[in-house]
Amino acid sequence: MFRAAFQGRLHGALAHNLGVQILGGVYKSGDILPNEIDSSESLDISRSAYREAIRILASKGMVESRPKIGTRVTERDRWNILDPEVLGWMFETEPSEDFIKGLFELRLITEPAAAALAAERRTPDQIERMRKALEVMEAETLASEAGRMADLEFHHTLMFATHNEALASLSTTIGAAVSWTTRYKQRHKSLSRDPIPDHARVFEAIERGDASAARWCMESLVRMALEDTQKSMSPQT
Repeated sequence: MFRAAFQGRLHGALAHNLGVQILGGVYKSGDILPNEIDSSESLDISRSAYREAIRILASKGMVESRPKIGTRVTERDRWNILDPEVLGWMFETEPSEDFIKGLFELRLITEPAAAALAAERRTPDQIERMRKALEVMEAETLASEAGRMADLEFHHTLMFATHNEALASLSTTIGAAVSWTTRYKQRHKSLSRDPIPDHARVFEAIERGDASAARWCMESLVRMALEDTQKSMSPQT
């Protein structure tokens, strides 16, 4: 059991390292990755761990393996960039402004509509969960791990409060986008504006069942978050 757990951590770590290298441009689309035997020997890992790492990357559309050719990095448009793990790897590099803007455009398309539906369909339990998450955010701030986890809980609960299975399935992706852009702003020391009042306005609109206000408040929240993130990407003077 210990060996299996160790191997699991090993192939996961290798997939992570290769994924970050691909997203960071060390390996470009069309490049052939080092072969299984050479990589296993140079990294001092088993061939099965290497193969499993490649399978992880292949499941995310980032590589493909072919007999007599090897493992090739695929074209970027085949990568599952909305996979939460891939999003995390992306933010370990320096993501482009276009990539970050695209994430916020996705949020603007989905979250305001989700907030409006949540205002109409939320349950008392979901209201209470959002209230508690907001209280933790206010007490701990987004500079803390507890505050960031509460932020994820807030957005997660809101998506499920739509009672729309298709929208709810986006919860993990939306949560990853929220989490990694928040960490990105902290890394660039630009989390100066407090976004918690924006969340409070969204919550209050959902709590009183005002779909129009919930939509508007969520759109404002996402647009302000985009503005904060764009500031973090500007050269510091």
